[in-house]
Amino acid sequence: MSIEIKKQPDTFRRSWLEISGETLLRNYKLYQSRLPAGMEIMAVVKADAYGHGDGFVSKLLADHGVEHFAVSNIDEAIHLRKAGVTGQILILGYTPISRASELVEHDITQALLSEDYAALLAAEGKPVKCQFALDTGMRRIGLNADDPDACEKVIREYAAKLPLDGLFTHLCVADTPAQDAFTERQIALFHTVVERVEDLKLPFCHCLNSAGGLWHNDASSCFARLGIILYGLKPDYLNTLPEGIEPAMSWKSVVSMVKDVQPGDTVGYGRTFTVEKPMTIATIPTGYADGYNRLLSNKGWVLIQGERAPIVGRICMDQMMVDVTGIPDVQIGTEVVLLGRSGSELLTADDLAQLYGTIGYEVVCGINKRVDRFYL
Repeated sequence: MSIEIKKQPDTFRRSWLEISGETLLRNYKLYQSRLPAGMEIMAVVKADAYGHGDGFVSKLLADHGVEHFAVSNIDEAIHLRKAGVTGQILILGYTPISRASELVEHDITQALLSEDYAALLAAEGKPVKCQFALDTGMRRIGLNADDPDACEKVIREYAAKLPLDGLFTHLCVADTPAQDAFTERQIALFHTVVERVEDLKLPFCHCLNSAGGLWHNDASSCFARLGIILYGLKPDYLNTLPEGIEPAMSWKSVVSMVKDVQPGDTVGYGRTFTVEKPMTIATIPTGYADGYNRLLSNKGWVLIQGERAPIVGRICMDQMMVDVTGIPDVQIGTEVVLLGRSGSELLTADDLAQLYGTIGYEVVCGINKRVDRFYL
């Protein structure tokens, strides 16, 4: 399977992402090296591979032996098929029952969210590949594993009505050492149900997410579902990732104007920043419509010439202003790093997330499609 690389044009660029295939592969291999021998990886590429480009990421991994992928919905799954992905694709969320024939047509595996959902899907009379979700404590989707008798009964009933090939659960605090007892309980509940239906010989029973695969290795899980760590980000800001795992995405822009401002001047909408001493500020043509969150107004920073440039004033829909006082040679067209490395400085999505109370996942998933993606 070949990978098409979109190279950067030589013309002026406004705001763009650079995705490193080399970094993605290194993250994948480092993570895989921490798993029990023989355990496979299911690559989680939902939400356009967390904003990195699902077609590129999936084809890259498929070329290096990955055969199993997870997405959130049927449109993402079909998009992967059209991009040339031939391995298993598991939809982790809801698919309208009316689209059951498309699941069969594209050979997509559907999560069974509940007994009611399984009944509706079975009533369609179509051979949809499926895997039952088990709720081991997250209370989101799945059969309640606190009642293994009921779980076994439902699984056996629908194994006779649908091509059921697996069971899975999701660990909700596997990234939190203080909650290890809860995670171990989740894993135990999952395997209690799995053991009750061993005779069905379901090939795909898996409970490990990114964090679970690193810190709760369970050799009886057929997969580790590798999501956020594949992209070099942390499940939780306090986590320490294995050495060598790094963000695969850089977000860059340019300076569009440089100006001097004087004490008493105010900057931006709402006049929320007042200049106290002579400053030089630069305008950058990236804003909240590109996915750079407005909550970073007056508190975030960008990297220019290897130095931090604080954001001043409110972030606009398409632009922001930063303090470049003392940073040499800043002019129209100077490169600005919004995420990534500049000199010895590194700014990650996890760092930005901490500034306004969210997680790195939301930062990368929220970058708008009008920000061009380039693959290196």
